[in-house]
Amino acid sequence: MATARRVHDLTALLETHMPTWPTSPLPVFEPIAILARDGYVIERVNCLTHTGTHMDAPSHFIEGGTTVDRILPDQLVGSAVVLDVRSEVEGNIIPTRALKKHWPEGKHPDFALLRTGWSRERAPSKHYLYDFPGLEPSGAEWLVQQSVRGVGTDTLSIDPYTNSIYEAHKILLKRGIWILEALDHLESLAEGTEYTLVAAPLKIAGASGAMARVFAIEG
Repeated sequence: MATARRVHDLTALLETHMPTWPTSPLPVFEPIAILARDGYVIERVNCLTHTGTHMDAPSHFIEGGTTVDRILPDQLVGSAVVLDVRSEVEGNIIPTRALKKHWPEGKHPDFALLRTGWSRERAPSKHYLYDFPGLEPSGAEWLVQQSVRGVGTDTLSIDPYTNSIYEAHKILLKRGIWILEALDHLESLAEGTEYTLVAAPLKIAGASGAMARVFAIEG
């Protein structure tokens, strides 16, 4: 009998009073039908596509870039490693040297997941919304050189809030590298271990991104 492989859910819980990007409206999850009255249960969802754990498609910043519905399924599944950069964060910057230090020697993963520890700060607070760390541009360029197909982070954005021209976004997305933001539970993954990542954004026609359910599978 085959041994079941452990599956890690890296997805943040969606709820109305969750922290979102500072200029985004709060999501609303509204009950429409209830079992006692209607015989079934249904909810209505009203939120932006970039809410909670979500994927940025190239079209988010790149004119003519691929939309989320056109990212091929085989680009959403592959090998992944977590880079635990918590001790190297400098203010709100993840320095390039941190990526180099934690990159697994001899491995060529499809996806890199950046653990900053920021998901533990998850709250509708100014600290969580504005002070999170993000990549410096040279770090994004370095990840491009590693031939990754996707990059994930446990913060609200791959760029720090202070980078208002979104340099890391543009560097990655221009090369067709999608981005996962607001990941959760990266502390459950071991650095140096390769996982199979499954990133499943909603297939919304023409969208610049979408909420995603993300799994890391051991073995």
